[in-house]
Amino acid sequence: MPGIFARNSRKSRSRSRIAQSKVAASMRITLERSNLLKSLNHVHRVVERRNTIPILSNVLLKADGQSLSMKATDLDLEITEATPANVEMAGATTVPAHLLYEIVRKLSDGAEVLLSTSADGATMTVASGRSKFSLQCLPESDFPDLTAGSFSHAFKLKASDLKMLIDRTQFAISTEETRYYLNGIYLHTIEADGKLKLRAVATDGHRLARADMEAPSGSEGMPGIIIPRKTVGELQKLVDNPDLVVSLEVSDAKIRLTIGEIVMTSKLIDGTFPDYQRVIPTGNDKEMQVDCESFAKAVDRVSTISSERGRAVKLSIADGHLTLTVNNPDSGSATEEVAVGYDSDAMEIGFNAKYLLDITAQLSGEDAIFLLADAGSPTLIRDTAGDDALYVLMPMRV
Repeated sequence: MPGIFARNSRKSRSRSRIAQSKVAASMRITLERSNLLKSLNHVHRVVERRNTIPILSNVLLKADGQSLSMKATDLDLEITEATPANVEMAGATTVPAHLLYEIVRKLSDGAEVLLSTSADGATMTVASGRSKFSLQCLPESDFPDLTAGSFSHAFKLKASDLKMLIDRTQFAISTEETRYYLNGIYLHTIEADGKLKLRAVATDGHRLARADMEAPSGSEGMPGIIIPRKTVGELQKLVDNPDLVVSLEVSDAKIRLTIGEIVMTSKLIDGTFPDYQRVIPTGNDKEMQVDCESFAKAVDRVSTISSERGRAVKLSIADGHLTLTVNNPDSGSATEEVAVGYDSDAMEIGFNAKYLLDITAQLSGEDAIFLLADAGSPTLIRDTAGDDALYVLMPMRV
């Protein structure tokens, strides 16, 4: 009998050692709810709501040292961010990204959150105050890594400058998937007015937006790259602090941006952006100058009566005044007059009202300058605040 008890005792000690090793491998951390929510808010947006690959629905959590690192990807775009945490036991796991975000979002302000994985790694507990949740985990080893590779060029610029380039151009990105090379912002360097500029361009074939800034040191000779629409959208939300400095690294295939504790890596659109220079008119000699705010409000008012399908507004321009007209056979018509600076021949031209509003929303000066040729040719729109942006708009038949 003692021999049996001895064997059982040895088995018990062996099971105990196995259990202890599993516990040691589990993760246990506490952190401020506000810090966790802020970082989750940045990374979870990358995750698509519907995924055929289960691991892509998850966020990778890795606790080490004094921080928790979070990573999410859709295989084209990857965002990682680290946030301060009290790490009792280091470890890593993956849990459903949107579910974790919603849980943390609904916890009380100022709360502390405990994240701990089970000994077998199958579940993670999220505990705060009297709330406790258990989430299903998938192993860290299954999580894909968007290998960045090497970058040929690296440079830095202010977040406010990058935001300007994006804001001035992103609305003109095409949503037509067949012309995939237009589904992003074309970022490149170019010699203009004797200076090297970093230029952003976007077009959907109906309108073109172009914005320039002085090229930062290190960007010389960089390859022209097309940053995808989704990456542009996420980046726009991350550069809202003008005091930050953004580090950019680019290659022919990828871009990596570091903004504080956030690192965004994205594949680029593999295509050739069209020669946009040839669609920018140079001989438009009819100049109309109009108060930007008054013009935008007038366009918005008369377009109320237009149909969603054909949002055409007619501009009738004569000496010193502009008449905006919209006719909709189903609902009626609208006109409004606006004072303008114009001393060329009288003319009529039609534009998509939404496109006019998109462009005027980006102008920072008091007045907008329209450079026109005729009713069938593209019009150039500039800002009186400076030459760092210009817009080309194709006319519509009215």
